[in-house]
Amino acid sequence: MYLKNNITDWDLLLEPLKELENCNICPRNCGANRFSDKLGYCKSDASFNIASVCIHKGEEPVISGKQGICNIFFSHCNMQCIYCQNYQISHNKNNTSKHRLALKEVIKKIIIILDSGCNSIGFVSPSHFIPQVKIIINTLHKLGRYPIVVFNTNSYDKVAILKDLQGLVDVYLADFKYLDKVMSKEYSDTPNYSEIATRAIKEMYRQKKSVLRINNRGEAESGLIIRHLVLPGHIDNSIDILRFIAKEISTSVYISLMSQYYPTERVKKHKFLGNVLKVDEYNKVVKKMKLLGFTNGWIQNIDSNSRYMPNFKKNNPFE
Repeated sequence: MYLKNNITDWDLLLEPLKELENCNICPRNCGANRFSDKLGYCKSDASFNIASVCIHKGEEPVISGKQGICNIFFSHCNMQCIYCQNYQISHNKNNTSKHRLALKEVIKKIIIILDSGCNSIGFVSPSHFIPQVKIIINTLHKLGRYPIVVFNTNSYDKVAILKDLQGLVDVYLADFKYLDKVMSKEYSDTPNYSEIATRAIKEMYRQKKSVLRINNRGEAESGLIIRHLVLPGHIDNSIDILRFIAKEISTSVYISLMSQYYPTERVKKHKFLGNVLKVDEYNKVVKKMKLLGFTNGWIQNIDSNSRYMPNFKKNNPFE
């Protein structure tokens, strides 16, 4: 009832979807018409392809808070990481027809969770669904709802798009996966990841700087958190990333250094990725982080590798 009473022109809200007639919203620059059958790299159409809207109590305490965050998981991805923990929904060969939701349905799901006590919404893997992100945020605002907006991204994003999100996104939760081009090509099919991600994260930093503003509920209200997942056998890449951030961005920025890597079935036989992260590997990266002068952020227990594995066959993948 609140949807019908407060919004009279749903078609006007959907105006941003016109960008998808010639889609260049991510660095792939496919130019695909996502209203047609000839889809681009992400194999996503112009619908609201959302695999899950759920309460998530995740890795960084300031993101989920005590009540959790309402996370909106988009299906498919503009990267194809062979070790992705969300592979059930992120693999571009998956059929997304069961994930197509009407805007009214998406908003209803979000509001139910917000009414349960959550104060934040998180868009997970949003880079190929920017028009839909804008529509969801603007619709909530029209309904008088102003939750904290978290943009949980792989950082394979265009600077121009991020500039357009300024004022809509409160917190950037940005992965910084690789500086190594061989790794980014082999593991994620993104040979230009380092150039794209470094520019993207610098833009996020320009918008938010190093200040992470936290409210009286212990939730981040504004700022930037850079996430990095340490991969087994590749601590040099992790250390290079920390050096880059220290030199090119700031040692005051908040870092979430993650040890939770877990080998999925797809990489069980891989020379490096088929292993769990060793204690000494992670500790070496943690030690380097401290030596570089980083003082803000979080590290994880080494035994966290199976704690965050989702199952998207469930209504709540993390329960």
